[in-house]
Amino acid sequence: MKSLYAFVKKESLELIRSGKLVLLVIISCLFGIMNPFIAKITPWLMEMMSDQLAESGMSITTIKVDAITSWTQFYKNVPLLLIIFVIIMSGILTNEYQKGTLINILTKGLERWKVIIAKAMIMIGLWTICYWLCFVVTYLYNLYFWDNQIVSHMVLGASYVYLFGIWLIALILLGSTLFRTSYGVIGFVGGVFMIVYILSMVPQIQEYLPSQLLNSMSLLLSTTYPSDYLATILITLLTSIMSIGLSLVIFNKKAF
Repeated sequence: MKSLYAFVKKESLELIRSGKLVLLVIISCLFGIMNPFIAKITPWLMEMMSDQLAESGMSITTIKVDAITSWTQFYKNVPLLLIIFVIIMSGILTNEYQKGTLINILTKGLERWKVIIAKAMIMIGLWTICYWLCFVVTYLYNLYFWDNQIVSHMVLGASYVYLFGIWLIALILLGSTLFRTSYGVIGFVGGVFMIVYILSMVPQIQEYLPSQLLNSMSLLLSTTYPSDYLATILITLLTSIMSIGLSLVIFNKKAF
C-alpha cells in the first residue's frame, strides 16, 4: 500500500501546484456566498423592475425572503458547480496519456488498479472539500441573516446531491479510460447525464435514476421524505461501483 500512498501524495501535490485546488475552493466559497446574497437582494431587484412589470400588466406583491429562499438558490447553483468540477477534472487521466507520464510510473512497478483508485480518491476528496465548503458557507450566512430551523432534512438533502457528485466522478473515471482527450471525457459524462435526464421524464422510472437526487430540495420543504429516495440511492451507488469496476477492467487492458 506504500506505492498507493505515494501516488496519492504525488497527485495531491500536483493538484496544489496546478492551482486546481485553490481555484475550486475559491469558486465553492463564491457559490456559498452567492446563494444568500441573491436571496437578500431579490426584493430590491423586484422593486427595481416593478415599473417595467407594471407596464406589462403585472403587479408585484410583498416578497418574503428567508432561509428557504437561500437554500433554493443553493440547489439551483449546485449543478453549475458540478459542471465546473467535471470540466476541471476531465483531464485527470487524459493529461497523463498526452504527457506520457503513466508509462514511466507503470514500468516502475505500480499496479494499474492503484492508478484508478488513487485518481478516484483524489477526486472524491476534492469534491468533498468543495461541496461541503459551499454548504457550510451558505449555512453560516443563512444562520446570520435568517433561521435555518425552518428547513427540514437540511444536511440529508445536501448529502443526496453530494452522492450525485460521486456518481459523476465515477463517470469521469470511466470516460477517462475510454477516451484519450478531456473533450471526450466531457462529452461522455454529458451524454450519459442527458440520457438519464431524458429518461427521468418518464414518471414510472424517474425514482430509480441518479438525477432524482438533484431534486432533494423537496426534502427541505417536507414535500418528500427520505424513504422516497432509497431506490435512487441504491441505484446510484450500484452504478457508481460498476463504473469504477469497468474503469479498472478497461484501464488494465489499455495500451499506451
